[in-house]
Amino acid sequence: QAPLVESGGGSVQAGGSLRLSCATSGNLPFCVGWFRQAPGVERVEEVAAIRSDGDIEYADTVKGRFTFTRDKKVNGAVYLQMDNLQPEDTATYSCAARDRFYARGRYGCPEADQSYEYTLWGQGVQVTVSS
Repeated sequence: QAPLVESGGGSVQAGGSLRLSCATSGNLPFCVGWFRQAPGVERVEEVAAIRSDGDIEYADTVKGRFTFTRDKKVNGAVYLQMDNLQPEDTATYSCAARDRFYARGRYGCPEADQSYEYTLWGQGVQVTVSS
């Protein structure tokens, strides 16, 4: 499987917008999630991810400001539109992907506490938001 490549990071002022992209040279697996890790913080936070039913689940911290979309025409590349960015959104953002799998009695995608189940990860892009 070809590696995942993110793009679109950068620096903006509070209230600004950025659009991240995640793609691969092949077909992107069905299950895809966006994650971020803030500077000096060990925990990786799930920002948005496709769930087993195909719906997108967002973290409460970004709900209403971030939008996860998928381009079905271009090898399934995914995007994270980030609006009204705030300084607390400053982090390294990564995408992760895998095919659907059997776990917890069903065939689907990783749940919020199963980020370890993703088999493909990108290198990450930096997003910096200044006040």
